[in-house]
Amino acid sequence: MQLPQLRMESQFAKIQINQTDARLEIKQEQPQVMIQQPKPEVRMQTTPSKLSIDQTQAWEDMDLLSISRRNDRFASEALQALQAGLARTAREGNELMKIENGGNPIAAQAKRMSSPPPKELGIKFIPSHFAVKTNYQPSELHIDVTTNKPKIDAEIYAPQFTYHPGDVQTSLLQRNYLKITYENQPK
Repeated sequence: MQLPQLRMESQFAKIQINQTDARLEIKQEQPQVMIQQPKPEVRMQTTPSKLSIDQTQAWEDMDLLSISRRNDRFASEALQALQAGLARTAREGNELMKIENGGNPIAAQAKRMSSPPPKELGIKFIPSHFAVKTNYQPSELHIDVTTNKPKIDAEIYAPQFTYHPGDVQTSLLQRNYLKITYENQPK
C-alpha cells in the first residue's frame, strides 16, 4: 500500500532594521581673557643715621682750647683768684687787727707766703679716659607697599548644541511563506 505524501516547505519572514544613530554636536569658542596686573606702589622713606663725636673734653684735657673757651676759663680762674685773694687779705687783716691777743701774726704770714704749696707734676697732654664722647643714631627705613588687584576682563561664549535625532527604519526583507504539496502516487 502506498500512502499519500504530504510535503511542506516553509520560510520564515525576515525583518530588516536600518538604524541611524543620534548625534549631538557641541561647539564652544575659546573665551577671550585679558588680564592686566598693575605694578605695586612702593614708597620708601629713610632718615639718615647720625654720628656725633664730642671731643671738647679731650681738647680741654690737653689744654688745647678754642679762644672763647680759653677766655671763659681765664675769666673764671681770675674771679676765683680774686675771691681767694680778697678772703686771704681779709683774714690776714683780721689777724693783724688782733695783734694784741698775742702771737706773731707777721712772722706767720711771712712763713705762709714764702712756702707756697708744691706744683702738681703730671703728664698734661694725654686726655682722660672716655673724654671723647660719641653718640650714634641708626638710620630708619619706612617701607609702604600698596598692592593693586589684577584687572581681569573675560568674555565667555555659551556652548552651541546641534542635535541630529536618530532614526530606526524597519522593512520586510523576506516574506514568509508555506508551500504544501500533496502527492498521491499510483502503482
